[in-house]
Amino acid sequence: MSVAEPHPTKKRKSHRPVFDPDRLFAEQNRALQDTFTDRLRARLRAGALLTWAAAGCVGQGSCLLMPGKMFRRFPLFFWSVACRILNLKVRTIGERAGSLTPRADGRRVIYVANHCSWLDVLVLGKVLPAFFIAKQEVRHWPVIGYLTFLGRTIYINRNRQEAGQDVENVINQLRKGYDIAFFPEGTTSKGNGLLPFMSSLFAIAKPVRRPSDPATDDHPSCIIQPVTVAYDQLEGLPVGRHRRSFVFSWFGDMDFGPHLMGLGKWRSMRATVVFHPPIKPEDYPSRKALSNAARAAIEQGSEDLRQNRLQDITPSTRS
Repeated sequence: MSVAEPHPTKKRKSHRPVFDPDRLFAEQNRALQDTFTDRLRARLRAGALLTWAAAGCVGQGSCLLMPGKMFRRFPLFFWSVACRILNLKVRTIGERAGSLTPRADGRRVIYVANHCSWLDVLVLGKVLPAFFIAKQEVRHWPVIGYLTFLGRTIYINRNRQEAGQDVENVINQLRKGYDIAFFPEGTTSKGNGLLPFMSSLFAIAKPVRRPSDPATDDHPSCIIQPVTVAYDQLEGLPVGRHRRSFVFSWFGDMDFGPHLMGLGKWRSMRATVVFHPPIKPEDYPSRKALSNAARAAIEQGSEDLRQNRLQDITPSTRS
């Protein structure tokens, strides 16, 4: 008597264990830290951040009056202290393409990164000597709006009628020798995947050449460096999908205050920043192709960090 073969379309059930980092936390603490000590910690940190923000307004305003590059150095210091207040450690992997001094090849650097939280500004502000691009609404936020204004943030509108002027404003900063950083998703995500990139923003690196427009002839030579940001540790333990979305990410109609207070209850956190190899705009036929190449690098970096595949790379760790 022959043994019946299994149906070809029937899949065998896998018995491989599924690793869920959230299980490493105590059952009662998986969703939220909410003891008296945690609430006190959050209030102290929120107060310290507001105090430091007020001091930063004075400090950056003073640096703008000083000669030299102090107004570019102060934001790096400011965001470093902000990360320390939250006990947010920042680990970097790879080589940053730009610095406060010009590159040997004379090219400007445009950093493009994924975006899931207001924390991204703290993390990248600590490691990138660049001017950020932000939506116009940020300019009117209390305290933060004034800080970003003093930090020479470039504000852009979302309507198509003013897109050309916004791109020209950014290019003018590149002509002055400054590097630029922006979030091509245009808004924050849940942190477990990337939103579509706005290829129109890549016009600052690859403008449309119009024979009748002499401004396109003196466009500064640039390179694009994709950057991946991932929040990969909480209380010294790996971060799973749930915590990545509902502890670190700030999206949709979330209010800033409650998110800050919830984040401040945790004792320690870590973010990892991956600097991918730079890409040259002239190697791609269109802005869309350039955008897709940057997105692919950032997406691969996010997946590698989630799968813990970048541990063999010797990182530079900054607390």
